[in-house]
Amino acid sequence: MKLIGARSSVIGDDKTGLRAGTTLRLWSPGPTPTIGDADIDDAKGERAELSTKLKRKIEALGINVDSCTPGLYDLLYCPMVFADTKKAYNGINLHSEIDSSQPLTEENLRLEMLGDELLTYFAERMISKETLERNNVMQVAGDRKIIAFTYRQNGVLVGCKYRTIEKKYWQERNTEKMLYGIDDIAEADEIIIVEGELDKLSVEEAGYYNCVSVPSGAPQTVSLKELPSPEKDVGFQYIWNCKDYLDKASRIILATDSDIPGQALAEELSRRLGRERCWVVHWPKKDEFSSFKDANDVLKNMGADALRDAIHKAELYQVQNLN
Repeated sequence: MKLIGARSSVIGDDKTGLRAGTTLRLWSPGPTPTIGDADIDDAKGERAELSTKLKRKIEALGINVDSCTPGLYDLLYCPMVFADTKKAYNGINLHSEIDSSQPLTEENLRLEMLGDELLTYFAERMISKETLERNNVMQVAGDRKIIAFTYRQNGVLVGCKYRTIEKKYWQERNTEKMLYGIDDIAEADEIIIVEGELDKLSVEEAGYYNCVSVPSGAPQTVSLKELPSPEKDVGFQYIWNCKDYLDKASRIILATDSDIPGQALAEELSRRLGRERCWVVHWPKKDEFSSFKDANDVLKNMGADALRDAIHKAELYQVQNLN
């Protein structure tokens, strides 16, 4: 087996002996501070020893460490964890580094049209091929079934978020944080904001095209601190980057998840967008004790009409006490 170059954390399992969250990183010589020659030699020796020990442990798992050049990749996938089957990958370039001087293109990211397996995956979630094509949903070329949600502005590729069927996510580095589907609200007076790309596609299946998704999920709780300046508002930079689009809207419908983080996201968004123009969707009841989680959950279990009705019944946003 070979290590796979990538930008995502590695998740261990019992078969590899690596605990969950383990990252396999090969050591590579880096810049050395100006110190004595003896200290430099000692540091190099320690680094070489650590590198050798790590390689031996990896090779003991049957993984070919010579398939990667140390230092070429930020993070490495362990194929014993991420492979769809027990077969080794034929190559190392699952998702290689993109030269920052090169344009962000489908070719550079090794993207291709969705295959039958992922089309089936989406169909089971009530997302049509037409909706997927309209939103330029693609997959990474190769044996792995990795969904690529392409982020575009004025039709130009500006970012990409990846998702495995097992719900592991990562994003293209060094790209501007944007709302997913930003072109769909370019001239919209009323917009819908959801918590994930799949929910944006689901809302479209219900007939609403004026919908965008946040790129990075929800916070666990509402911050008790004062709202930071736009420059320091790192977690919500996508709001400020899309401010020109959002400022045009007189009514913003927050259709986030029904769980506590989803409610926290709605509160944080309303703080930045202005509560006076925010409305909130309450998802239908699943049973006596719980509600459906999100837009796709409603679409799968109740259909497009029920999803459309839930959005239509959005209520004026009220401040929530979630702390």
